[in-house]
Amino acid sequence: MLKQLEKSVSKPWNIMEICGGQTHGLVRNGILDLLPDKIRMIHGPGCPVCVTPLNLIDKAIELLDQGVIVCSFGDMIRVPGSKRSLLEAKANGGDLRILYSPLEAVKIARNNPDKEVVFFAVGFETTAPANALSVLHAQKEGLTNYSILVSHVLVPPAMEAILDDEFNSIDAFLGAGHVCAIMGFKDYYPLVAKYKLPIIITGFEPLDLVQGIQMAVDQLEKGVYKVENQYARVVKEEGNLAAIEVIQKVFEVGDREWRGIGNIPNSGYVITKEFKDFDAERRFGIDHIEVAENSSCIAGDILRGLKKPVECPEFAKGCSPANPLGAPMVSSEGACSAYFNFSEHSIF
Repeated sequence: MLKQLEKSVSKPWNIMEICGGQTHGLVRNGILDLLPDKIRMIHGPGCPVCVTPLNLIDKAIELLDQGVIVCSFGDMIRVPGSKRSLLEAKANGGDLRILYSPLEAVKIARNNPDKEVVFFAVGFETTAPANALSVLHAQKEGLTNYSILVSHVLVPPAMEAILDDEFNSIDAFLGAGHVCAIMGFKDYYPLVAKYKLPIIITGFEPLDLVQGIQMAVDQLEKGVYKVENQYARVVKEEGNLAAIEVIQKVFEVGDREWRGIGNIPNSGYVITKEFKDFDAERRFGIDHIEVAENSSCIAGDILRGLKKPVECPEFAKGCSPANPLGAPMVSSEGACSAYFNFSEHSIF
């Protein structure tokens, strides 16, 4: 397929893979070095940990300081807030629990009726069903000590914000296969029509990625643009209707701040009024916390695809997995982490 791709490329093309998992697949498997020189992959903002704003991390730390049991997936705990990370807050005595499922947090709330329990609900559309389900389970069990700190963001609005950027140079997208497994890909048709560029829903294995790139190049070379589904073994056009139903019971679309990018209208989920009692920001009065970004970190430029990690003056110097300045260096899907750990161009 790489040989076929070499033959089919006649001019330079810029293709953005949205998902951080796809970025890691491209870097870890050496695909970036195997692609034809005319194909330039641009790394997108599809790492939910990376785009979680500083103020949300500071809010979670504030809850720990108040004696709340805060539950989180492991990839959030070392991401720096404005002054410290969740892991450092835990070292200072905070009750931080690292879980594999938000339903475990509901169990913790059930077993600790005298303690408040908050699950740090971070992610794209992919993790929204499980987080919504935890709220429905807590309501069903009559738990009044469970809530979630929501940082859910949506992919299509982020793509539109990137395309509207004056420095945008993207010719095609590889869509995030796991997001589309939940939501389908009907929301991508308007983007294709408006911006006249291909969007290929793509999986995560090396062959998936190369095939997705090939499908994008085929369209670009022919001067056509449409939504194509490379990940058809998993993704259906309508998505997972049961999962969507669960999401819509608990969440509604609202504005969201993206770390390093800023506020994007209608780009995330917020808790509906019906489930307001499960909104940790409202319950604990922490929605006022706002902090400035770290001026030494260029995460915003990296997440928008304007710069590569190695273009950051702090990369592998002042910023490393042991001492991160920003989330892309410590997230399991962060572009800086991928380059640091897997790219031969990273530190040598």
